[in-house]
Amino acid sequence: MLTFHHPSFEETSSKEWLVTNGIGGYASGSLSGANTRRYHGLLVASMNPPTQRQVLVLNLEETLSVGDKANLAFSTNQFPGMIYPKGFEYLTGFNRNPIPCMVFDLDGSRVAKSIFMVHGSNTTVIQYENIGESDFRLSLTPFFVDRDYHSLFREDSLFDFYFEQEGDLLKIYSHYGTLPLYLRYFTGSFSETRFWIKNFQYNKEQQRGLDYEEDAYSLGKFTYLLRPGEKAHLVFSLDSKILEKDPGVLQSDEIKRLKKLGNTTTKDQFLKDLQIAADQFIVTRASTQGYSIIAGYHWFTDWGRDTMIAMRGLTIARGEHAISKSILKTFFDSINEGMLPNRFPDYVGKKVEYNTIDATLWLFVALYEYYQKFTDKSFISQNFSKLTEIIKWHLNGTRYQIQITEEGFLCGGSGTDQLTWMDARIGDYVVTPRHGCPVEIQALWYNALKIYQFLGSEIDIAGKENLFTQCNSICRKLLKNFPLYFLNDAGYLNDVITPDSFTDSTLRPNQIYVLSLPYSLLQKKQEERVFKAVEEHLFTPYGLRTLSPDHSDFKPVYEGDQWKRDNAYHQGTVWPFLLGDYFIAMSKVQKNAGELQKEITRSVDVLKEHFYNEGCIHGISEIFDGLNPFDGRGTVQQAWCVGALLSLYAQIEKLAITG
Repeated sequence: MLTFHHPSFEETSSKEWLVTNGIGGYASGSLSGANTRRYHGLLVASMNPPTQRQVLVLNLEETLSVGDKANLAFSTNQFPGMIYPKGFEYLTGFNRNPIPCMVFDLDGSRVAKSIFMVHGSNTTVIQYENIGESDFRLSLTPFFVDRDYHSLFREDSLFDFYFEQEGDLLKIYSHYGTLPLYLRYFTGSFSETRFWIKNFQYNKEQQRGLDYEEDAYSLGKFTYLLRPGEKAHLVFSLDSKILEKDPGVLQSDEIKRLKKLGNTTTKDQFLKDLQIAADQFIVTRASTQGYSIIAGYHWFTDWGRDTMIAMRGLTIARGEHAISKSILKTFFDSINEGMLPNRFPDYVGKKVEYNTIDATLWLFVALYEYYQKFTDKSFISQNFSKLTEIIKWHLNGTRYQIQITEEGFLCGGSGTDQLTWMDARIGDYVVTPRHGCPVEIQALWYNALKIYQFLGSEIDIAGKENLFTQCNSICRKLLKNFPLYFLNDAGYLNDVITPDSFTDSTLRPNQIYVLSLPYSLLQKKQEERVFKAVEEHLFTPYGLRTLSPDHSDFKPVYEGDQWKRDNAYHQGTVWPFLLGDYFIAMSKVQKNAGELQKEITRSVDVLKEHFYNEGCIHGISEIFDGLNPFDGRGTVQQAWCVGALLSLYAQIEKLAITG
């Protein structure tokens, strides 16, 4: 639990909370009570699970009064030139386990506010409990918007927020023809007072060089008289059936569900909390009726590359067989021209995007680890023809000029194409062009060929000989040509090459996959030299830098407007998700299990501190600054970062067994 004594707005607004509903919706805010991002809101509903997110309930004004004393406001908002009210000053504690709970002390009156979402439903429940020793009157004024979560809302005569009332239930329509939003307030009373509140300011958006002001609408105030131990509830939902259920029962059910997610066999609380955090990314996709993985909150959806990498720790390492199988099936069913989707569309009617060269190859790695964990020959057999389809398309050539060179390398991309995880582009300006033959693509391509043959042999597929012969021929070429073209005189691997015409010898972390993936393209001594270079120039306990600090293009800080941020995104910024493969690589080149376990534990402890005390509480940020990687940047809760930590725990457990 975090405790506060004379808290500041800066301290409390820099920390965030997040809860999710398993279908792409979420609720999130800062500990100060003020929204600091356009992505914050008490109900951000997923209209086409897990995408098409719509912010419906922005925030609440909250006041408390005792007897004839004036109302004390314990909510917080930022407006032009002022913070009002300053409810953060009354915050004394925040507990994230198992659901977010804020404790306020208002001149001796104490109130606990907890928030959760109903799993599988676009429903947010907010509970207030009198945990003091005297009665008080609680007043709550919700602020409504109706917008896409990437946009902002402004006063508009179109939005009249018409509502119908039946008892303690409001049925609200933001404008004619919209779906209703239900609000149930139970034991309180409602007083209608309509008004627009103007110019909420979001400092995180301002720091990012984006528009940062918006308006919201109030329908009125809900008032409760609470004696010590009594509770008040507000339920916001798109599901009328949920409103029939007791909010206390809903909360009890959600807490039970969350506690079951934690590994009951471990006493390590961090591991338990990581397993609960992992659940936030696992969502049901309406279009496929299967599971998928949200890449990160607040603004990412389900991406092919991120899903294949993240599921290794989020679901496979955790032994979630059914969920892992469903995720793989979701993406198997979306293969087109031998390619996995880069990402699914946010909106109905939009096309699936296939601009990726690596997501498809990561499928083979995820499937290999799935088979190693679950030995599910039936699932492999059912989908082996799709693996064959992928291999054939890559051999013959597919989208984005993805094809095989004479040397056996897999190449692709031109112009402004973005095909690898490290491609950053601002308009028509490509910050980190990686067209041609990127180093990690060769490692993934080689492993795809080897894993394809391995799985085919495991299930004894008939008629595979000709294609296997072709795969073996390319593998021999790769083993011969990869060191010649990629291993440079400095002892590390070039980042991108085009045979006999172009070499980018920039020292980047992509080469770590050559060492970490199941099948290596290098000899032992070569692996040791490569690892040493990565360790000396790119490793931090928070993750791997994307560029050596010695390079002239190194950007020490990720901040500023979009131009500055995108120029720094892969030019030194630290990425935690790379730690999983970094330590797998270390385990191959370093035989001292004790030293390896010590180094892994060091990184786990550093990110553990971040998880519990900084950024999104119970979350791992997408990236950190390149020079002094202490403050989280990018998305506040990233799937492959949490997955990497779970993978590290699996490595520690393995070391403990073998050691």
